[in-house]
Amino acid sequence: MTGFRFHPTPLAGLEAVSATSAHVFPKHTHDTYGIGFLSAGGQISASGRGQVQAEAGQLITVNPGEVHDGAPIGQTPRSWHMLYLTPALAAESVSDLVSTSADLEFEHPVFVDPSVRTVLGSLHHRLETAEGSEVTESFREALILLLGRTLTRRRGAPAPMPASLQRVRERLDDDPASPADLKDLARDAGLSRYQLIRSFLRHTGLTPHAYLMQRRALLSRSLLATGLAPAEVAAACGYVDQSHMHREFRRRFGLTPGAYRSARICRNPVQDGRA
Repeated sequence: MTGFRFHPTPLAGLEAVSATSAHVFPKHTHDTYGIGFLSAGGQISASGRGQVQAEAGQLITVNPGEVHDGAPIGQTPRSWHMLYLTPALAAESVSDLVSTSADLEFEHPVFVDPSVRTVLGSLHHRLETAEGSEVTESFREALILLLGRTLTRRRGAPAPMPASLQRVRERLDDDPASPADLKDLARDAGLSRYQLIRSFLRHTGLTPHAYLMQRRALLSRSLLATGLAPAEVAAACGYVDQSHMHREFRRRFGLTPGAYRSARICRNPVQDGRA
């Protein structure tokens, strides 16, 4: 049975997801740190840290802004359990271990560590079996131990983004619902269209249009989580119509906007239907 489950969590800035799906995820990014494990099947992914393959029992991670994709091995469903943490929660959790959290990362996209796997399994079990108010402090303690063992200093600082490209990215971040004409973006950056596409791709892993659609999809997901109806979200996010958002959302996230909204509101398992 395929489906997604979004667990209630006791900490602000933490999202927990369990899923079984054969969906092929296109290139995308998260604004959060992600760490989890595969419990069945396998997955092959291309990420900013190279192409990797994960099998059941192995741990998987992703860093904020890291472009990656994901496809099942053998076109059969794989099951995974993930924790997603905002940079603020990650920084707070290790604040007494490091002087700055600006360059922290999960070093390995796939790795094996039985002790970390045990902690993650315990955390997900608590989310499924206990009331959030009863597990907050013990959950926080386990999370601090987990991040203290897995987050490391980035070995090489990424090349700084030129101010011209930073202006373009900020424009797309600030208003993803509005269309962005490539000529206008290139003019703002003082570059040719070719130079803009090439440079933006090098620094972000996505072209300007792909980056805009990614930000638009993330906006739609956040609005759906508040309970807004899909039709309202489609209009607010600048999609041509609800069908356009439906196709884009399912392609990117593996379930429909309606199913995601229901899952976040009810926090119950949902099937990847046509809701």
